[in-house]
Amino acid sequence: MSFDFDLFIIGAGSGGVRASRIAASHGAKVAVAEEHRVGGTCVIRGCVPKKMLVYGAHFAEDVHDAARFGWDIQGASFNWPRLRDVVLDDVTRLEGLYTQTLNNNHVTLFPERATISGPHEVTLTSGKTVTAKVILVAVGGWPTIPNVPGAEYGITSNEVFHLDALPKRAVIAGAGYIANEFAGILHAFGVEVTLVTRGDRMLRGYDTEIVDRLVAMTTAKGVDVRFDFPLQGIAKQEDNSLIVDGGDQGQIETDMVLFAIGRSPKTQGLGLEHAGVAVDKSGAIIVDAHNRSNVASIYAVGDVTNRVQLTPVAIREGHAFADTVFGNNPRTVDYDAIPTAVFSSPPLAGVGLTEEDARAQYGDGIKIYKSDFRPMKNVVSGRQERGLYKMITAGPDEQVVGLHLIGPDSSEILQAAAIAVKAGLNKQAFDDTMALHPSMAEELVLMK
Repeated sequence: MSFDFDLFIIGAGSGGVRASRIAASHGAKVAVAEEHRVGGTCVIRGCVPKKMLVYGAHFAEDVHDAARFGWDIQGASFNWPRLRDVVLDDVTRLEGLYTQTLNNNHVTLFPERATISGPHEVTLTSGKTVTAKVILVAVGGWPTIPNVPGAEYGITSNEVFHLDALPKRAVIAGAGYIANEFAGILHAFGVEVTLVTRGDRMLRGYDTEIVDRLVAMTTAKGVDVRFDFPLQGIAKQEDNSLIVDGGDQGQIETDMVLFAIGRSPKTQGLGLEHAGVAVDKSGAIIVDAHNRSNVASIYAVGDVTNRVQLTPVAIREGHAFADTVFGNNPRTVDYDAIPTAVFSSPPLAGVGLTEEDARAQYGDGIKIYKSDFRPMKNVVSGRQERGLYKMITAGPDEQVVGLHLIGPDSSEILQAAAIAVKAGLNKQAFDDTMALHPSMAEELVLMK
């Protein structure tokens, strides 16, 4: 059969852009359709602009601490519109770079929505149909909205970057990384924040002891954290303020509700049924180790598969897909020991097994090493916050199977340490490594 393109990608996010570039480098004729902006969730309305807000939030404490370090700063104030516009301008700059990547690799870009109309066919919003030997779905995920009365009065992380002004009060519903990160960001910007979750803990999947330390520090900063809060509805008052109904847990009056209760694969209305593509109960496309769906010509990578919702994972999957299908180099992605971080205040990061998971897998054959310390900067500034580093080893040779950190710059420190966990090094390798002094990272090689 003759097709318009060798590869048609729906979605120009991190996974789709990487797949397009690598497939094109292998000689494939590639097209991409993107209904919003090139760059996807991470670049346009996710981890990149959010990290810029995290940097801005850090200055709230830095300005306060400056006096203890000899600086006199009078009249310091925060200007939300200025930071917002700088962030949005940089997002536009990055979008241009991603678009340039497509152009440089001779990828045809259709700036419109595409839906699947057959195993080898997509239909664009304009009505044009395009055929392709292979179709790759890389549309990512979308914030989940709770099914409660008044949900239309809330916003999600998609909209928070575009606020005209910051509210005086905000309720953040959720227990994951997005909820905890925005709790720290908004609090630092002077918003009175209440963080609510239906469950009894935050950040499931992270080490409990590390998470408990974060919750304690978040509460100490002034964020009102409420567990077992059943969000039952939102009502709008005459002055445009909102009432959040928590049933037996009472009501909260606020000016903004931010939903951060999870993200769902963005497959609704995508036309998957026209090609017979199988999805799971969450709407995620079911794929094999080579990212192939049950339809031989249709593949999927990234958050739309709901395997691991992380940008670097989507990039690896997109690359592996292109090498496998167009580069004659079959490859799969190794999902073991993926380092992750929460850019909360302070940040936490982890790689490998948590203590709970290690005990379930190895029983009594594990050892736990910890360093509970007060960072030097906190000592000078008078802050009481303490960092906590935790190493989990297993077996007689004490192989390091997990590292979990909370404290300043934890994510930066963990990236290098994650290599050791991935490589299967043991505790002795850490002990044999000379400390870099004075640093927080040296605590990794000094734990006893």
